[in-house]
Amino acid sequence: MEIVKQSILKQIYKPRPDWSHKGNFGHLLVVGGSKKYSGSPTFNALSAHRSGVDLVTIAAPRRAADIIATFSPDMITYPLDGDYLDENNLKEVLTLAKDANAVVIGGGLEREKSTMIAVRKFLKKIELPCVIDADAIHAIKKKNIIKRNFVLTPHSNEFFVLTGLQPEIEIERRVALVKNVATQLGCIIVLKGYIDVISDGIRTAINKTGNPYMTVGGTGDTLAGICGAFLARGIDPFDAACAACFINGMAGDLAARRYGEGLMASDLIDEIPNVIKRK
Repeated sequence: MEIVKQSILKQIYKPRPDWSHKGNFGHLLVVGGSKKYSGSPTFNALSAHRSGVDLVTIAAPRRAADIIATFSPDMITYPLDGDYLDENNLKEVLTLAKDANAVVIGGGLEREKSTMIAVRKFLKKIELPCVIDADAIHAIKKKNIIKRNFVLTPHSNEFFVLTGLQPEIEIERRVALVKNVATQLGCIIVLKGYIDVISDGIRTAINKTGNPYMTVGGTGDTLAGICGAFLARGIDPFDAACAACFINGMAGDLAARRYGEGLMASDLIDEIPNVIKRK
């Protein structure tokens, strides 16, 4: 078992060639949001941008997409018809995926039956590396949907939904459980917690950055966005997951020093560049 250390930053962030151009460092597609929720895909996108991806396109139901577009001119939003993602949107989302290098899916989607069906059909058809988070985890309980380049990022309750197993706090048992599930599903599992556990069934690591103030909504969305950025940049999925956990937790630690109980996920996003500078 490895411990994720600060040295992973140098592994991820190598010097850029002088003649780099737009697209060399990835295009991420974020699929999320609903009539009620617009924050999750926003956090995905902003954290991905702060982690160094070149482009982010957000596909979301119209109300969410229109709200997200007001946050930053850096983000590309694609409004989908309807209040929730459903099968009628699949053709458009799959077309958007053709121009992307990786996908983050799940934040704010909600769990309408039609949405869960759409998520499953989308994941069956794509071959891109993908971060599957939040509501999308509720859609994937069949092994034939999950692929080797998928990174699943459940917290304990979502892990139970996915597997029917409740993780314990004791770290050695937690590690053994995550490794076993990653082996069975054939993908990367990131079990989020005070100590994150990351495994692809062969390699297993723990990440110790992060703090109890990160219970606030949105910090899991930032983790998914950071990981998505690395996948879009062509980083190995296991390494991408480890680095994302380290950066997200360290950014949370820096934000907690300033805000303590008042920490918000948006504060964490602002600290991502300060973590990267430590490489």
